[in-house]
Amino acid sequence: MKTFNFILVFLIIASAVFYFYFKTRQFRTSHVFPIRKKMYASKAGTFLGLLLVSFGINQLLLFGGVTTYIISGIFIVLGGYVSIFNWKAVQYYKKFVDEETELNKR
Repeated sequence: MKTFNFILVFLIIASAVFYFYFKTRQFRTSHVFPIRKKMYASKAGTFLGLLLVSFGINQLLLFGGVTTYIISGIFIVLGGYVSIFNWKAVQYYKKFVDEETELNKR
């Protein structure tokens, strides 16, 4: 139980770090590359969703009660949706990043 809680806390911290990393990459990317900016925003959203899922599962393990189950369920479902939606967006935008780079070389 303690080991699983440690893993969840590590996932929460790692997800937060990657979220801020990709959000920073999004803001620092030049306006010449709008698709790359969208891809970084989607990557950040993916990690935000993972953070929500990890946080929801961690709260289920730490606390008991009906209210905790309801709110944790909302966190898990919403985080899963956000994660899957943004992962699909990353896969979509990844196809066009090389083409965008070639178009902006000229």
